[in-house]
Amino acid sequence: MKNDNNEFCHESLQDRETIVDLLSTLQQGLNKGTLKFSDENNEITLKPSGLLSLTIKASSSSELNVLDVRISWQTNKPNKLIKELKISAG
Repeated sequence: MKNDNNEFCHESLQDRETIVDLLSTLQQGLNKGTLKFSDENNEITLKPSGLLSLTIKASSSSELNVLDVRISWQTNKPNKLIKELKISAG
């Protein structure tokens, strides 16, 4: 979806393996300091640097399970909140 605020939004149904591949690509982009997103409607390039703010929310109900991951940063402004996070697989 294209808009005037230099934002990128993409929503689609994917299988788990495809999402694992996309998350791996996000990891590589974060390591390199450049993330490029594009689809048939829009594109954006982000250059994360400095301290990044990480927010993870997970919820589960009988009908819907949700995992939200948000990474944000402010250009030229350091973030002050640093907390230890542990994630385990399986």
